Amino acid sequence: MPSPFPGMDPYLENPELWPDVHAELIGQIRAALNPTLLPRYVARIELRVYISDQDDPGRDFRVPDVRIEKTPRRKGAKKVQKPEAAAVVEPLTIPFLTDEEVEEARLEIRHVESKALVTVIEILSPANKIRGSAGRRSFLEKRREILATEVHWVEIDLLRAGTPTLARLARADCHYRIVVARCDQCTYGKFWPVSMRQKLPTIGIPLRGKDPDVPLDLNAVLRTAYDNAAYDATIDYRRDPVPPLSREDAAWAAKLLREHGLR
Repeated sequence: MPSPFPGMDPYLENPELWPDVHAELIGQIRAALNPTLLPRYVARIELRVYISDQDDPGRDFRVPDVRIEKTPRRKGAKKVQKPEAAAVVEPLTIPFLTDEEVEEARLEIRHVESKALVTVIEILSPANKIRGSAGRRSFLEKRREILATEVHWVEIDLLRAGTPTLARLARADCHYRIVVARCDQCTYGKFWPVSMRQKLPTIGIPLRGKDPDVPLDLNAVLRTAYDNAAYDATIDYRRDPVPPLSREDAAWAAKLLREHGLR
């Protein structure tokens, strides 16, 4: 069953599901681009690696601060009357965090003959949008590095939660944000503000010199990813999405889901 939403499905943003969605989207973007890029160019999946330590706020959406475990009572054991005040404080079980190497996948378009890097395509993860996180620092450092070279930059943000990576984008009245920054137009870039109620746009992926941009239909990519990964098998549309919607958007989504027989 296809997604009931016209564009980005907010249920895909659940942090528990997003790593799979992120990987599927990258694979489908590569599959959509390579037939047009070849034989001069090719898209390859690469990894950006950073270290997340125990003080990294980007871990909050992956690891709980405290987990309380209840010891099961043995059969036949007598229930002990609790005193008014416990004489000894019982310990809690907490996660013991060590430094963790985090890998985030992205797409790189390279010139086949020279192997030169031409374009970087990044799909944001939750950690990239958390202020002070190692994931955000790594992302912003990579963007600064790319924008200082003759390489194009494409940034796809399909997450409502968190702080956008550009201050001007934070002021835009939209749910999702897509940016294309060409290396030959370093003082500005193209920006698509997208609502949950809209289809995702078709954007142009820039290449070298006078080679024309390659069109990338993000809505078609998303729908193919949704179908191939069978997300409808695990999403419960009777519940509210995570993160939650605003009251107005929740009412619109509930109406849409009822029309599709999902509520």
